[in-house]
Amino acid sequence: MTPSLEATWFALVGLLFTGYAILDGFDLGVGAIHLFTKTDQERRLMLNSIGPVWDGNEVWLVTGGGALFAAFPDVYATVFSGFYLGFMLFVVALIFRAVAIEFRSKQAHPAWRAFWDTSFGVSSVLSSFLVGLVLGNIAWGVPLDAGKEFTGSFASLFHPYALLVGVTTVALFMMHGSIYVVMKTEGALHEKIRRWVPNAVIFFIICYAMTTLVTLLYVPHMTALIKRQPYFFTVAVAGLFAIANIPRETTHRRDFRAFLSSCATIASLLALFGLGMFPNLVYSNPHPELSLTIHNAASSAKTLGLMLVIALLGLPLVVAYTASIYWIFRGKVKLDNMSY
Repeated sequence: MTPSLEATWFALVGLLFTGYAILDGFDLGVGAIHLFTKTDQERRLMLNSIGPVWDGNEVWLVTGGGALFAAFPDVYATVFSGFYLGFMLFVVALIFRAVAIEFRSKQAHPAWRAFWDTSFGVSSVLSSFLVGLVLGNIAWGVPLDAGKEFTGSFASLFHPYALLVGVTTVALFMMHGSIYVVMKTEGALHEKIRRWVPNAVIFFIICYAMTTLVTLLYVPHMTALIKRQPYFFTVAVAGLFAIANIPRETTHRRDFRAFLSSCATIASLLALFGLGMFPNLVYSNPHPELSLTIHNAASSAKTLGLMLVIALLGLPLVVAYTASIYWIFRGKVKLDNMSY
């Protein structure tokens, strides 16, 4: 089995999860800021800004999970068994979020809508936090035995570093979602959310700075590859420029460019995460020698080769579908009889 084939699948799985983070990230961010709005009309506008696309965005999560299962089945088994309760909680949050979007406007009663508004907001924040919690644990490392089994407990997943990454993920998606709403709305809500964007950016920058500092001090293996190959530091620099460009573009009311900068921020952060992990897929802490890597956790060369052909045929279809949906539903959101 050639290392290049394993590395290709490492990059491909990372690409799929990056697509999910970018696309469903703004959905979750919209949910997180949903309850900060005051009127029913504002909340309906926010729901309708993601209404045509939110379910399609989650296809990237399913595709990424399927790719992980096909290419690195040992990682899939270890992670999903070790984080089982966390993943079940994540699934429940996604279900409540989906039901809230569909059920909220079925009745005009204020109590009915308030309940689903709360469900939408809480489940969005919880989903975002759990994504970060998993990433934080993967980066920090989890206890594994020689049989590739997770030996920790559910409570052990809630350590300070993982909690910090969880909060940072919530902040990132709130920034991403607020920029998306600015891009998709007009009028009073547009101007209100535009004033929120700088606060969301500041919140994210504070969390990002803290996470970076803690990573440099206490998670040295996440920077080992960049230290050996300094040119990878350009990824971090690109991310910093993307973050800095967001307030510049929003000030000049170039909302689509600001959204692209937010997408670039997420892509650069996950690229840094991938560079920090490589060649590990699940880092074993406190026994690094038991880590699951692209070499000891991959499927056979024949499986990887066959699945790569299928992926190269299927991925353009997913991209084309996603692009067509966004093109069809481009422009500003307006309420009508068919709206949520």
